Amino acid sequence: MSNQNVNHNEVVKPTQMGGHLLVECLIAQGVTHAFGVPGESYLAVLDGFHKYQDQIQFVTCRQEGGAAFMADAQGRLTGRPGVCFVTRGPGATNASIGVHTAFQDSTPMVLFVGDVASDTRDREAFQEVDFCAFFGPSTKGMAKRVERIDDAKRIPEYVARAFATAMNGRPGPVVLVLPEDMLTHEVACRPLPKLEPVEAWSDPGSLRQLREMLLSAQKPFVIAGGGAWTTQSAQALQRFAENWQLPVGNAFRFQDTFDNFHPLYAGDVGIGINPKLAQRIKESDLIIAIGPRLGEMTTSGYTLLEVPKPKQKLVHIHASAEELNRVYHADLAICATMNAAARSLEVLTAPPSVPWTDWAQQANADYVANTQAQALAGLPTDSANGLVNMPEVVVALQRHLPADAVLTNGAGNFASWVHRYYKHHGLSKGYKTQLAPTVGAMGYGVPAGVAASVLTGRVAFTIAGDGDFLMNGQELATATQHGAKSIVVLLNNGMYGTIRMHQERDFPTHNMGSNLNNPHFANLAKAYGYEGIRISKTEEFEPALIAALARNQGTLIEIMLDPEVITTRGTLSAITQNALKNK
Repeated sequence: MSNQNVNHNEVVKPTQMGGHLLVECLIAQGVTHAFGVPGESYLAVLDGFHKYQDQIQFVTCRQEGGAAFMADAQGRLTGRPGVCFVTRGPGATNASIGVHTAFQDSTPMVLFVGDVASDTRDREAFQEVDFCAFFGPSTKGMAKRVERIDDAKRIPEYVARAFATAMNGRPGPVVLVLPEDMLTHEVACRPLPKLEPVEAWSDPGSLRQLREMLLSAQKPFVIAGGGAWTTQSAQALQRFAENWQLPVGNAFRFQDTFDNFHPLYAGDVGIGINPKLAQRIKESDLIIAIGPRLGEMTTSGYTLLEVPKPKQKLVHIHASAEELNRVYHADLAICATMNAAARSLEVLTAPPSVPWTDWAQQANADYVANTQAQALAGLPTDSANGLVNMPEVVVALQRHLPADAVLTNGAGNFASWVHRYYKHHGLSKGYKTQLAPTVGAMGYGVPAGVAASVLTGRVAFTIAGDGDFLMNGQELATATQHGAKSIVVLLNNGMYGTIRMHQERDFPTHNMGSNLNNPHFANLAKAYGYEGIRISKTEEFEPALIAALARNQGTLIEIMLDPEVITTRGTLSAITQNALKNK
């Protein structure tokens, strides 16, 4: 009698551990690489990577901050969430720098954190942290969403929601917490289908209003940037600019959004902005911001556009409704994703002629002039006097790096040389070519370059400072282990240059805490499996670069830079003397 209700035709689904299911869910979402530092709290997931190693690669990193930066780079390069795995407590807190970077830079990312077992939770167990409190979203600067998976059967649901949250609206990071006992539970679930980001289109009425504002303008200016740009949207933006003959500037560290070689390009709107470009933005009567948050760095400390109501008319287009009118009160706020916004703008009918043609041409002329080498007052320009000519170094980079090379950097004055002088072909040519943290996180460049090499196989070039490099230089070991290579140019001036510059500006001659006693970086690179070269003359750089491009292993070129060569526009002594004069 007990067997009467048994359906002998029913197919029994095979079971697998939750950790294996989690990896299968990543594969279903199109993930090919996951970055992380292994931990005993998620051994079942690591076993899942072993099971599915022919479909997904786990890239073993040397520090969780480096791993999180690699995942951020993955998100920028692919447009889909970068994936990072870390263990609880110290692992998660180390990785928080990458979460914060992804948040402020609007990069899709999912951080998986192995956690204490469910039966020890809330006892301050070994390495236990309240991740909802630590990562937010109440922190207003960490994760978009933080969730804990307590039931292995719900892994597909949580993973799918994490990917959707990371990609939709303003992209950003999501944290999923994984109790170690949950990951070993046997379940018979299967992954949910691959998710694509949802497009949000601007309403026709707003587009008509935007066209009317353009027709009434005399000096319009476009600022493009932010996350979620694709080749298609970048090309549509270019057609919009061409149809209306609009000058375009790229927001801080989104310099590949608009082709830098285009005759309508006006320069980067960020730290060390061309003074003529800054003045042009202030004089504009219509700013069309497509994608950027209009944060502190893009607006030069909220001075290019006054807060909360700019003098210029402002059209702000952003994927997040919550971002619109949050800092700047726009004359026209449009909630739209970049693909949808740019494709709407490119079909906006332009008149036969516009009154600002000369304005646009002069904007480009100012940009081109700003890319010409500027002699630093009081310093010779030749290397015979012990100085490396940094503009000539960037000229060599422009000459020899392929158009699709990925350029990465962390934070520091060293980055200003490529920001000012290097020209990105950019997304409209089919490639994401700049990975740089708008959050200003030191140590980003080296791991981002390693990730770019692992993920794309393209030339990955990193510029770093001596202080910046030692934040995450250990990830050169990751590159060597996983068969990747990058070219690192390290500027060694024996100090935290940005801090020293600000010290001399605000407290001249009161140098404290910014001097560095450095290792021999070229020798250190060799210990990691890279080729290491140290140069002190301009003419030594180009041959070293050519050799690095031809080499099968990664290369670090250490440039011994005079501390006086502190910015692209002035010397350290000049900053000190000016500060003393003003005091």
